[in-house]
Amino acid sequence: MMRNWSWLAISLAAAAPAEPPPQVEIVFTMSRNGSPMAEVVERLEYAQGNYKLTETWKGKGIYALLGAARRVSQGSLADGSLRPREFFDERSGRDTARAWFDWNAKTLTMQYKGSKASEPLPPNAQDRLSFLFALSLLPGKADSVSYTIADGKGLSRHIYKVVGRERLHTPVGQFDTVKVARQSDQRETAELWLAAERGFIPVRLLIVEKDGTRYEQVVTRISR
Repeated sequence: MMRNWSWLAISLAAAAPAEPPPQVEIVFTMSRNGSPMAEVVERLEYAQGNYKLTETWKGKGIYALLGAARRVSQGSLADGSLRPREFFDERSGRDTARAWFDWNAKTLTMQYKGSKASEPLPPNAQDRLSFLFALSLLPGKADSVSYTIADGKGLSRHIYKVVGRERLHTPVGQFDTVKVARQSDQRETAELWLAAERGFIPVRLLIVEKDGTRYEQVVTRISR
């Protein structure tokens, strides 16, 4: 099963000082080896330097038996720097995973299955939703970026690199995209297409696991 990926990356156009829109919603169809698996809805709400990202996941067909999932990240965006404050991941039949980021005390606190612990806040720390919001700042500013990502259960290190540009066809039209790929992960490959004319929001994601299983998300609706 696809491991804890969510693909919201709504943000500023790379080198521009403009702020994100007050609200944007992106709907994706997720497929597994070409068969529809779920509808994923990503929503950004932004006001006065504070953001709220919400992702909901609802299975289709036999995958409806998996129930539903909801993730929320809240934090701030100032001077091109994204700082999450809190994150939670709730799913049917599972305990909710949570993370809190204290940037003044430089501590990260995570909670899962009744266990709650704090540790030093890593540099460039993000959560499972916010890191892709932050990733949309990459094109035009740098060729690569790394994050330490908290999901409430533990930490993982991600390195991403801009690998090219492509003209992409989707159900909602064609986009000139910047293609970004995850580096140095032997378990799977991950590629993300960001629409340049839409503030580098994600319009396609492809994950290929080590056994060849393919997970893909393609945009089906964008609304403000």
